[in-house]
Amino acid sequence: MMNLLEKVVGDFGDKRRWLRYTARVKALPPGYRRAAQALERYLLYFGATEGDLWLSAFEDLADLFEQAAADGTPVREIVGSDPVDFAETFAANYGGAGWINKERRRLNEAIDRAEHEEGGEDS
Repeated sequence: MMNLLEKVVGDFGDKRRWLRYTARVKALPPGYRRAAQALERYLLYFGATEGDLWLSAFEDLADLFEQAAADGTPVREIVGSDPVDFAETFAANYGGAGWINKERRRLNEAIDRAEHEEGGEDS
């Protein structure tokens, strides 16, 4: 029965991992959270083919932003001057390819907003 249910709704382990990842990102300070969510959105457009591989990538992304927040590393020092290049390089390490120009613009704008929100309140 469990096998049939998982075929219909998907792997429960992966769903639990995704929920843990999203909870970690939501717990980040506002600027870091906005940046991580913007990168997540951009990376999702790369068309993940292997769920486990991409879950690992997102978990690593959460690790990166948690550590940066703990160390007080500014968002710009994480992603550099070109967030798109950062995202594409990050994705390439996990086998990701492809992008959408609109998402490049959104990512750059979100990182700019995140930079201004660092240490501030949600807007």
